[in-house]
Parts: sequence; C-alpha cells; structure tokens
Amino acid sequence: MSSFKLRSCVWEITLACCFRCEYCGSRAGKARENELSLEECLSVADQLAALGCRRVSMIGGEVFMRRDWAQIVERLTGRGVSVCIITNGFLFEPELIGELKRVNIESVAVSVDGIEPLHDKYRQQGSFKRALCAIDALSGAGIPVSVITTLNAENAPFLEALYAELARHGIGAWQLQACSPMGNAHEGGIDYRFDPSAVIEFVKNHADAPFALGIADNIGYFTEDEGSLRGNLSGKAVFGGCSAGLSAIGIDSIGNVRGCESMYDPRFNEGNLRERSLEAIWTDENAFSYNRRFTPALLTGECAACPHGRYCAGGCRSYNYFVHGKLYEAPRCARVLKNKPNVNE
Repeated sequence: MSSFKLRSCVWEITLACCFRCEYCGSRAGKARENELSLEECLSVADQLAALGCRRVSMIGGEVFMRRDWAQIVERLTGRGVSVCIITNGFLFEPELIGELKRVNIESVAVSVDGIEPLHDKYRQQGSFKRALCAIDALSGAGIPVSVITTLNAENAPFLEALYAELARHGIGAWQLQACSPMGNAHEGGIDYRFDPSAVIEFVKNHADAPFALGIADNIGYFTEDEGSLRGNLSGKAVFGGCSAGLSAIGIDSIGNVRGCESMYDPRFNEGNLRERSLEAIWTDENAFSYNRRFTPALLTGECAACPHGRYCAGGCRSYNYFVHGKLYEAPRCARVLKNKPNVNE
C-alpha cells in the first residue's frame, strides 16, 4: 500500500448551484440535506494534509454558494495544500478578490462552455458575459485564472470562435474536456460525441497560444503529438493512465470517497468520512481495485491489441463507464476513430 501516494483531490463541498446545466453530471442545484458541516470539512482538510495531498480542486455545485468556503480553503492552504476553485463565475463579486488573496488561493478556473449563444443556452441568459467579467476581475487582481470547456457535438465546432474571444482576456490556461453522458447529460440526451482528432488538431494548431492550451484525460490517446497536447509543450506530457485511487481521490459533499469525483456512481464509493477516516479508506487493501489491480490483461476491444494499452490503461475510467460500461476500453480513442471513424457512432 505504501506505493500509492495521495497527491490530488477533487472536493465537492456543496451540491448547491445557481444553475441546473443541461449536462451537469452531478445534477447540481439544491444542497443535500446532510452535507458535511464546517467542523467536518475542517477535519477532512486536516486528513488530506496529513496524507500528503498536495493539491485540492474545490468544486460544487457552485463553491461560492457555501458561505464558509473561505474557512475550508484557509485550513487547507494553512497546512501547505494548494487550492484551486472551479466556478461558473455567475455569482462572482469584486469583494471575493480580497478573500481569495487572504486565504492564499493558488488559482481559479472558470467554466466557459462555448461561444455566447451556446454557453447561455446550456446555463442561463447573461451567464457568458458574467463569466468573462469574473475572468477579467481575477486576472486584473493578479490571481491566476484559467478556463475549462466541456465539449459536446454542438459546441466543439466553434472552438476557433471561442479561442478568439478568450485570447482577449488574461487567462493563463485553457483546458478542453469531453462531456460525459452522466447525470443531466444522460437524462437529457445530450449528444456528447465529437471528433477528438479535430480537437487535437485545434490544440496543435495553437501551440503558440498566449496561454497554456491542452486536453483533459478523457480525450486522446497516444496520437502522434501526444506529448505536447496536455498543456505542456515539453513533448513529454503523455497520458499515464487513470490516476483514480492511485494518486487521486474525489470527495462529495456528504463525505463519500471515490477514486475520481467524475466516477459519480455508488458502485465506486470506497467509504464515507463519517464512518471511516480518510487514511483507513486510502490504505484499505481492497479499495480502488479497478486501478490498483489493473493489468494489461483486463483491456478489452481495440485497447487489448493496442501497443500503448499498457501505458494508457484503457483511458479515462469515468468516461468509459458512462459511455458503455467497460472500464478498460476507451470508446472514443482518437487513434481508433482516426482509422475507423464509424466506431461507436
């Protein structure tokens, strides 16, 4: 068990949100009745630090709808843990700048899911402009700010137009991730499919962007330019397989622990922090077995014959599960689709 070192955590501190987005995987909107109290959250923060976690991405819902968010962040940063907040930017007010600086926030990521008509369609009227205002306020105050865009069949073709808009704002990074057919996206029938090769080509063509531009772990894998597609121009930033339960965890607002917060299904819950300590869950020899006991023999489909399969390990576990239920087979691998464009259409 000593070989598994916790390094990062995505922590959903509340399910409360000012939106009910069409593709929200967690079906955010109302806070759960039994969300962790402030005291419990502070204990979780201490446990994360004690286990050596280096970075927490704090999410919702909408983080700023939880009034004690700053106290939780401050507890983490006070223990040497870097914290990034992911927000929709709609509720962002200038007064938050002082609080973010006071608690020593590392960065803030704002969700922008397409050009204005599409972003507002997914969220609500006026939300695109308010997201950009939040970006400008953060950047102007010297707080590192990035953008996360969730791609689907409708918004992926408009990346160039969105790039032109974002280039006018002071962002430090832009991450492109695939919409997963889970939660609201599944129930609403969102067409999550897009051409990953086109997205990869887009990133490639903008290697000189004024900010770091890259794809997330659920897009790829091992195409010709893999080493420079993940926001790192070193040429060595290759996808090393799903990190859920190996170096990363997810925690939801009622204390459930899973390998990745995108694995939003009860079958992936490894324990609850009201019942067991984080250390007990992390060091449980039976926990996170889908990754901790992975061998290339588990790969199926095209992944089983792929020369990169042992390194890629079949791609993103969460995306695989919600697309077709097969954990060790990437349903929309860019390498496969390039050669067989009709696969899984």
